[in-house]
Amino acid sequence: MSAVAEYLADARAQMVADLTAYIEQETPSDDLAALDAGLAWVRGWLGERIGEPAEERRVDGGEHGDVAVLDYAASGGGEGRVAVLCHYDTVWPLGTLEGWPVRIDGDRLTGPGAFDMKAGLVQVVWAIRAAREAGLPLPAIRLVLNGDEETGSPASRPVIEAEVADCDAVLVFEASAEGALKTARKGVGIFQVTTRGIEGHAGLDPERGVSAIDEIARVVVQLHGAADLAAGTSVNVGTLRGGSRSNVTAGLATAMVDVRVADQEERARIDGVLQALSPRHELAELEVGGGWNRPVMQRSEGTARLFALAEEAAAELGTSIRETSVGGASDGNFAAALGLPVLDGLGAVGDGAHARHEWISIAGMLERAGIAALLLGKLASGGAR
Repeated sequence: MSAVAEYLADARAQMVADLTAYIEQETPSDDLAALDAGLAWVRGWLGERIGEPAEERRVDGGEHGDVAVLDYAASGGGEGRVAVLCHYDTVWPLGTLEGWPVRIDGDRLTGPGAFDMKAGLVQVVWAIRAAREAGLPLPAIRLVLNGDEETGSPASRPVIEAEVADCDAVLVFEASAEGALKTARKGVGIFQVTTRGIEGHAGLDPERGVSAIDEIARVVVQLHGAADLAAGTSVNVGTLRGGSRSNVTAGLATAMVDVRVADQEERARIDGVLQALSPRHELAELEVGGGWNRPVMQRSEGTARLFALAEEAAAELGTSIRETSVGGASDGNFAAALGLPVLDGLGAVGDGAHARHEWISIAGMLERAGIAALLLGKLASGGAR
């Protein structure tokens, strides 16, 4: 175990340099050219750091970033197959680096995408290197890299589901939650409610018009009333749009709704609430669009076993970790819905996802790479079963 820690301590400067170079490859979700260039950089860097994969596939993402799947053979007598999920896209637009370059202040490294989630990929790559150097067994590793996670993984979801299906465990190197690993995530639904009324002159013919805004306002009250925070269910109407002028009865209105649920029962209840929505006025119309973006990731027995192995790995390195449940979703939700054991939040220790103060702890990066190296070794010895 000391060999892993010592190797990573010696590699600190190179790990920081790798993360810096990766952050400087700007990869906004909505820029295909930048995503393609970023993935090309990542692919070359992976070849330099952990060698060429035994097999690889690249799936065209269409209007989204491509998905790269790289299979690395087991080594050191290791058994089984583990999927590792990382996304290479970020929420930051092209040119962000001009006003916010990578900066290091003591243990903190800041830069667009550092926390969410470029440090995670750097950590798993150096975990593999450290495990090899220490002579630990490694399972076959299937590295899945997608470029559309920040937009809901519309193109990569079927690829992820297909590629993890024959794996023993799934490790997600998304950022930690205040240092905690994530063993449960809420399911997420994104819905659009549209109401249609009848336009009319609000002053001359106030009784002839049918207000779509009046209808949507009643819907908002109903939806917010359906939240049950004690049960882990939040419902938020985040945007409202409607009408044309103050003196015209609104003919159209829309509401965008974000829903988070902690279990399938609550998801079914919210489905019922949405299906029951109806206009108050007989001449008004109401339509619900959208759907569930990610299924619930519940803490299964398999996930509990993965966390226990990670706890053992941390203890062997002289540290400790904890687990938590979070409201945000990730690609791990897709794998968990297939019944696979999933351990999420194995990436950076830091804060500020999607925020200008986004930062990671360099010491945390080394520590978590060490934990990942030992965890992979345990999984190679049948720990996931």
